[in-house]
Amino acid sequence: MSSTKRDKIDGWVLLDKPLGQSSTQALGRVRRVFNAAKGGHAGTLDPLATGVLPMAFGEATKTLPYLVDGDKEYEFAVCWGEATATDDREGAVVATSDIRPTDTQIAGVLARFVGHIDQTPPVYSAIKIDGERAYARARAGEDVAMESRKILIHKLEYLGSADADTARFRVACGKGTYVRSLGRDLALALGTCAHVTELRRTAVGRFRLDAAISLEKLEGFGHSPTRFGVLAPVETVLDDIPALAVTVEQAAALRRGQALRDPRVEPSPLEAPVLVVFCDGKLVALAASDGATLRPTRVFNL
Repeated sequence: MSSTKRDKIDGWVLLDKPLGQSSTQALGRVRRVFNAAKGGHAGTLDPLATGVLPMAFGEATKTLPYLVDGDKEYEFAVCWGEATATDDREGAVVATSDIRPTDTQIAGVLARFVGHIDQTPPVYSAIKIDGERAYARARAGEDVAMESRKILIHKLEYLGSADADTARFRVACGKGTYVRSLGRDLALALGTCAHVTELRRTAVGRFRLDAAISLEKLEGFGHSPTRFGVLAPVETVLDDIPALAVTVEQAAALRRGQALRDPRVEPSPLEAPVLVVFCDGKLVALAASDGATLRPTRVFNL
C-alpha cells in the first residue's frame, strides 16, 4: 500500500475469489478499489481455489472471529491414480496407482468421513510448527511430521464422475478442515491415491456464493463501489447473536468501556452470555453479561 491517505470504510464485501491469486493479493486489490484504510479476510483460500472469500473493512474487522470459526461448504474434484507432494495439482507427483474406484465403491466409504473424524493436515499448509509455517519447512527440504487433529464433517456428497480418472464431491464442514487432506484420505480408503484438481468454496457461515461479486466486476465500479450496494453492514455476521437496545446514555457509557447494570428485565446469562448492543438502530458494542452486569468486549466507532 502507498502512503496515500485512505478512507474509513466499514462493512463486508463478499468476493468470488478468482483462480491463481492468493487471498492476500485479492484483499489488496479490493482495498484499492475502496481506498480502504483497514481490511482483513475470513478463511484463507489457496491460489488454486476459487469462491467465497468474505472481506471485512474498518470496524467490521472486529467481527472477523465470528466468521472465521463458522462452517464452510466446498465443491471439489479429485484425480484418481496420482498423489502429489501438496495434495493438489500444484505439487510434484509422489505416488501412482492403477486402481480406479467405481461409483458404488465411492458411495460406500463416504460415511467414514462424516461426523467428528481425525485428519492430518497437508505438509504444505500454513500451520505453524515451532513458530514456522509447515510449508516453509517442507520447501526447505525438511521431513515435516504433521499431527492429526479432530475436525467435523457435517455432510459429504458424491456428485459423480466425468470419467474414470476424476470424481466430484460436495462437503459441508467445520473450521480447520483441509479439503486437500479429505481428497487424499478418500483415495486411501478406496485403495488408491489421488489429489485435488479443483476447489470452489460455496459458503462461509451465512455468506453464500450466489451473493458474491467477482473481482472484475468490483474493479469495474471504479473508486465509488459503495453506491452500488456492494458493502454489507458491519453487523451482518452477528445475526445469530441476541440483540439488545440501549439508551443514548447507556451507549455512551459502553463506548467509554464502562460496565452497566444489565438493562434486561429478566437477564439470562446462560442463554445469552454475549449480546449485540444497538442504539437507535446503530451498532454500539458486543457486550458480555453475567446476568447482572453488562461489560463491553468490543466497541464500534460507527
